[in-house]
Amino acid sequence: MLQLVDAALVWASFYLADFVRNPLRELIGQQPVETGNLAEMTWVLYVAVPFTPLVLEFLGFYRRLRSKTFGSSFSQLIRGLLIMALMLGMLAVFARLPDTSRLILGLGGFFVLLLLLARDRMVTAHLKHRGIRQDLKERVLIAASADDVDAFLDELDPEAVEAMNIVGEFDLDTQSVGDLYDILKESSVERVIISAGDIGFAKVAECVEACELQGVETWVAASFMRTQVARPTFDVIGDKPMLVLRSTPDLSWELAVKSVFDRVGAFVLILLTFPLWVFAWVGIRIASPGPAFFFQKRAGKYGKPFRMWKFRTMVPNAEEMLKQIKEDHGNQMEGPVFKLENDPRIFKFGAILRKLSIDEFPQLINVLMGDMSLVGPRPLPLYEVEAFQKSEHRRRLSVKPGITCEWQAGGRNTITSFEQWVEMDLRYIDNWSLWLDIKLLLKTIPAVLFGKGAK
Repeated sequence: MLQLVDAALVWASFYLADFVRNPLRELIGQQPVETGNLAEMTWVLYVAVPFTPLVLEFLGFYRRLRSKTFGSSFSQLIRGLLIMALMLGMLAVFARLPDTSRLILGLGGFFVLLLLLARDRMVTAHLKHRGIRQDLKERVLIAASADDVDAFLDELDPEAVEAMNIVGEFDLDTQSVGDLYDILKESSVERVIISAGDIGFAKVAECVEACELQGVETWVAASFMRTQVARPTFDVIGDKPMLVLRSTPDLSWELAVKSVFDRVGAFVLILLTFPLWVFAWVGIRIASPGPAFFFQKRAGKYGKPFRMWKFRTMVPNAEEMLKQIKEDHGNQMEGPVFKLENDPRIFKFGAILRKLSIDEFPQLINVLMGDMSLVGPRPLPLYEVEAFQKSEHRRRLSVKPGITCEWQAGGRNTITSFEQWVEMDLRYIDNWSLWLDIKLLLKTIPAVLFGKGAK
């Protein structure tokens, strides 16, 4: 509902901007212009109205509404408006859409910020006031072992607990299901939360059935599954309910947008960088005998092999020389991954391509084919994956590999520990969002332009 209200406020903001444009121009001493320009730029509304709430959703604007501060709401709105400005700018440039009034866009963005911030503050104030009134809180029964109730409530979000009126506790160890029937009836319970712990599933099933017969909503905590990273959710296979433990990013519209963004972005980047492809292809053919492209089997998502493209920067028999190079020069990277500064297998023009990261451009073909993403853990050769010493290292294979990542955009060759590399990849996986991808792409641009860490 809040997203629909915000979409309406975005629409109203641009109409308000169109309405006050001429009075504002007169105020600053400029000639008024014909009204109705907004009708010529309706494509802005088609993008801004539906997508602004969606962008704010993945920035967390609609979470923890009761305890949100003014600063966090303002920060989320500013970031959301910057993303929308980037989207509108890209559409205007690449789709060659009609010219738009910069004054309307500026005023519209300003009014969006004001109206959405005002709406957010009003909702937060209302929820805080509503939370004080006990009669408006949901009547909740906690079903758990007597020793586990306090610990379970301590683990819950305080904002969620504040919204509950806990009308009773049901001891799963000592009380019978008949007692549960009586408590549900006498306390007019609206929801039962079961924290089973080590209690048998049969007792839990009986409690769920008792709630079902009285039409009371039941929530079963998945605390009996001791997981460190995986997030429990529920889904169905056919009509069979299933508990899902997922340690990768949740399926969402963000992942769908990421997939589209990858392919569109790769196509646009290939067009923009095509002169550099020609430069690299000609230079390699002149500088070193052999093909201009280098192909290697790399480990993709879940370790599935795929054929990765690169511009060749080493001598043709580089892979056959690897064992001898390791013996003569050692390895500057701790772990199964091989890294060596001033690798003698790299010819001079290849070193230039590496310094400018041009050798990575052909991987955009892999992104178009769906084997890779623009952002993700770097794909490793199959023999390096087979040399993993810890099973948890394979979790970096649980998402699609990428051209750039936190390691590429930041540390690159300053990192010499494979453990640290994996730690950065797992941090990316555990905290993934579309906004994080955008930030890493923006960080990669100066890293490539200035050759930061590239060797």
